[in-house]
Formats: sequence, structure tokens, C-alpha cells
Amino acid sequence: MIRGSVLALVAAISLRVIAFAQTESATVDLALPTDNDAIFHGGGPDFYQVIERDYHGEKSTPWEGGQYGFVRDPVETSGGTAYTRFHEGIDIKPLHRDEHGEPTDEIRAIADGKVVYATLVAGYSNYGKYIVIEHNWGGSPYYSLYGHLSKIDVRAGDVVHRGQHISVMGYTGAGINRERAHVHLELNLILNHKFQEWYDVVHPHDPNHHGIYNGINLAGLDIAKFYLALRENPSLTIPQFLSEQEIYFKVAFPKSRSFELPKLYPWMVKGSGDTKSWTVSFARSGLPLRIEPSARSVKQLEVVYVKPSKLNASYLTNGMATGPTSRAHLTQYGEQTLRLLIYPN
Repeated sequence: MIRGSVLALVAAISLRVIAFAQTESATVDLALPTDNDAIFHGGGPDFYQVIERDYHGEKSTPWEGGQYGFVRDPVETSGGTAYTRFHEGIDIKPLHRDEHGEPTDEIRAIADGKVVYATLVAGYSNYGKYIVIEHNWGGSPYYSLYGHLSKIDVRAGDVVHRGQHISVMGYTGAGINRERAHVHLELNLILNHKFQEWYDVVHPHDPNHHGIYNGINLAGLDIAKFYLALRENPSLTIPQFLSEQEIYFKVAFPKSRSFELPKLYPWMVKGSGDTKSWTVSFARSGLPLRIEPSARSVKQLEVVYVKPSKLNASYLTNGMATGPTSRAHLTQYGEQTLRLLIYPN
């Protein structure tokens, strides 16, 4: 009997280890949120919803503005045309409309997860009515966001599965109309669960209706590029994908117990040793990509690198730094935004 109990215990432990290993190595199996799959067939104009642009009096509706990245608000610089406004996700155009022209496309969860936020009040955000779903891959949390919805059919706390109906496409929120109806889709990392405390200090007169799922606290990756990369390599993980993204700037952070990123996304941390400060590497958008411990004492946030360019550093750091790239410094906006990562400190 004792031997049988021991074997049963060993078997149970083995199953737990296997389950843990499967969780840690779980692949990211993403579905598209609508029937529109033109992204996989070279159909940029068929996949992305257009934006309305008025540039030097010339009006246009480029579909490129519906992509992820710096695709909006062009300005002329000494180095040519630079696009200054970052678009956090992708805008997927509808395939289905009723006899009145209203979009009827069903919106589905892109992966298994749990609904953590759903707002029915369109006027609270530029996203209009939107949903946030938390996913867990490799032990880290990620958040898909679905914006501009006309109808929401889930609520916070619901467990959803890949491909499950969650809402209907619409055009709620700022800056769009029925003609330009779409779903705005993001896949994000979260920055700090103390977001509300930071927000109350930085925006004391502007209420936060969305808690920690405010867009300021969610840093989006290039989900369109990720979809295409997964098509080529279905076993690709988010850490592998982000490790290949270009680093545009680095900032030194004082050591802080409030720094959540190393705990939430331990795969970001590279290196070890005496840690008196952290050096965080960012994509051009401000998405954190890499965290390195440093033995150098740092009391204030400090720019330590910007990708060399003839452009002002502001164009390469999403406005977080300014000046020549060789001696850039943080803007007030950059100081406030990046301090969120270690707030309160």
C-alpha cells in the first residue's frame, strides 16, 4: 500500500510538471477576429479600413493609415516625410453590411482567455465601446483589445474561447462614421497594476473610466506582423517575436520595487549580477523589448541611447525624448509616461 501511494504521488507530481511545462511552452494560436482574412492574401486595401487625411489641402483616404505603427499625421522634415502619430493596432474593414449600410460583421475572440473589461459607454473613450481579454502564454499576461463595437455580448469575468462570438462591429468612438466602420484590434503588454495611482497624479482633472485597462497602460505589439509570422512559423512565441524587433531607444531606470515588468515578463530580462539600476530598451512606439540590470547607480530616468539619425529624437521615440539623437533628453511627456513603469517609486 505504501509503495502504491508513493507511485501515485510520483505520478501526480509528474503530471503537474508536464502540465507546467506545457503551459510554459504553450504556442500562440491566434484566430482573426472577423471573416476578413485578406491579410493572408496580400490584400492590404481589402483588409485595412481607410483613414481620412488632409495633407496641405490635399484630401485622400489611404488604407495604409489602418495599419499598425507610425502611419498617420505626416510632416515634412529635413530628412523627408515623417509620420508622427502612432497607431496602436490594426483597423479591419467590414465584409458584411445590412440594407441600411450598417456593419454586421461578427467579432470573435482571437484566442482563449478571460474577459477583464467591457465598456458599454461609447463616450468614455476614443475606442468607443471596447472589450479587453486577458490571455496567458508562457506564464505571462497579454491583452487583446477590440474597439469601436456597436454591440457587446460578453462581460467582465466571462471565460471565452478562440473563435467565440463576443460582439458586433460598429463605429462607436471618436473620428469614424458608418462608412469607415471597422474593428480596431490590439495585442498588448500591461505596464503597471498601480496605474490608477499614477493616473491620479498625472491627470488629476481627467477621470479614468477604464481602470488598469486604459489604453495608456497597454503597450501594443505589431499584431499584423505577428499574424504573418505565425503563418510562417506556428510555434513562434511572443518573446521570440519581440526579440527580433528593432531597438530605437534605451532609458536607464532607478532600481525600484514597483518595477513590474521583470515580474510579469521575465523573458525580457537579459543578464544578471549586481543591480543598482535597469536599462530598458524600447521599440520606436515605446513598447518595452529588453531589460538589463546595471551596476551603475541612477537616481533619475535618463536617456542612454537613441538610434542614430539626422531626425530629432522625438521622431524615433514617440515624443518621449527630444534633441539630437547623440545627446537626447526626455521630454516632460516622456518623463511622466516612463515613470509609470516604476510607479510609485
